[in-house]
Amino acid sequence: MASESPDNRQRILLVTGMLGAGKTTALREMEDLGWEAIDNFPIRLLQRLIGHDAQPQAQALAIGFDCRTRGFVPAQVIERAGKLAARDDIVLNTLFLDCAGHELERRFNETRRRHFLAQDRPVADGIAAERELLGPLRRWADVLIDTTHFSGNDLQQRIREHFAPNAPSEMTVTVTSFGFARGMPPVADLVFDMRFLDNPHWDPKLRPLTGSDEGVGAHIERDPAFAPAFEKIRALLIELLPHYAAQGKTYVNIAFGCTGGRHRSVFVAERIAQALREAGFSPTVLHRNLGSRAAEMIEGPHQP
Repeated sequence: MASESPDNRQRILLVTGMLGAGKTTALREMEDLGWEAIDNFPIRLLQRLIGHDAQPQAQALAIGFDCRTRGFVPAQVIERAGKLAARDDIVLNTLFLDCAGHELERRFNETRRRHFLAQDRPVADGIAAERELLGPLRRWADVLIDTTHFSGNDLQQRIREHFAPNAPSEMTVTVTSFGFARGMPPVADLVFDMRFLDNPHWDPKLRPLTGSDEGVGAHIERDPAFAPAFEKIRALLIELLPHYAAQGKTYVNIAFGCTGGRHRSVFVAERIAQALREAGFSPTVLHRNLGSRAAEMIEGPHQP
């Protein structure tokens, strides 16, 4: 999807979902992508906002609403939106942001916010009531994004993948390093576990360094398991990526993990990115946990 319709029809995106699931972040990202974003808009005024005739090449609209919005009745929202979607001058889609209850509870407790539907009851009761209320909208939505394991940056990336104003003509490849002890990357398409390699963390001279440093790289390359495994992964990716492109996949996210995300995964990610460049791709490299503090607690006991 894009902010401009190729046939000059007005683009409208309705953004809703569970409180705390990321609606504000999504709308801000839509705004950065060139959409006009409006939050907490009374849906009963939607027809008045759009008018009877959408203007050619009008700026795309991202309209946010949730259970707090005045006059919020899911059945009426669906009815009004359906009438607009039937018009020849409008392209209307719906984005629903969901999140697991336990994570929503954590977010509410962390921010000390009171759930709109909880009143004087526990936040879990408000979340349960909201989930039941929003059930019809969740089932009706065109795009569903579950943000349970997302950071703000993860959600922004997913929004760009769905709604960037100018989708890249070529496939975008991202190579990421991460630490399993700090959580899996939620948007990875291919994940490779590098924990079978000898861990530089247990060398006191290498521990404060990272996989970007020459000494760490030399240590990893001395492991007999490195060269054959690296070659097989390189060959696999070079084989797979053209097939992804042929299927029209716009974004491919390749992730390499080790325990802490500072040594083995960083080195392999950089080496793979270089190999992909030599094969004609243009990967972007991200090191999620490169700045994290080295900690024996997460690395586990040393195996001599």
